[in-house]
Amino acid sequence: MADTEHPQIYLITPPEIELSRFPDQLAAVLDSTEISCIRLALATRDEDRISRAADALRDVAHTRDVALVISEHLVLAERLGLDGVHLLDGSRSVRKTRKDLGDDAIVGAFCNASRHDGISAGEAGADYVSFGPVGSTPLGDGTLADAELFQWWSEMIEVPVVAEGALDLDIVRKLAPITDFFGIGDEIWNTEDPVAKLADFMAASR
Repeated sequence: MADTEHPQIYLITPPEIELSRFPDQLAAVLDSTEISCIRLALATRDEDRISRAADALRDVAHTRDVALVISEHLVLAERLGLDGVHLLDGSRSVRKTRKDLGDDAIVGAFCNASRHDGISAGEAGADYVSFGPVGSTPLGDGTLADAELFQWWSEMIEVPVVAEGALDLDIVRKLAPITDFFGIGDEIWNTEDPVAKLADFMAASR
């Protein structure tokens, strides 16, 4: 169910990061406010680049007691000592991933705007379900996860839910009472001052 107090922040890395700079940026954001979890979500499929990024960010995250999960790469999650994996295929591989990683790992599932997929993911053992995009974006097929979906989920389903994708301050205000987490990424990283921008989002969610 949605948290009756305030949603928490689930931080998503940019699709490309500069290792000489981004770990310090991330550290500044983590030191500025409480973050529940970080998702390493790089666009590259190069395992060496992903591994080097994971090593750098894991140190930043774990020093501050923040969990770090990785998009899709089940094998790398285990190999690199990460806290879990974020699946992009809805409920399809949740059960197998849970079995492979064990009960202690974080397993999340992105379910686009599919109520059915979200329910199936939760039943298969997902720790959280994310729906999105919640705002207009050229990515995807144009289907949005609307407030009605989050309202229904918060009333009917116990599995925590993440709202993500093209967030803005108005959407955050609207969804704050009915979501557990906001998945925030490019919304802050594409600005001059990620710490200040995140503070704006935090204020809007209160």
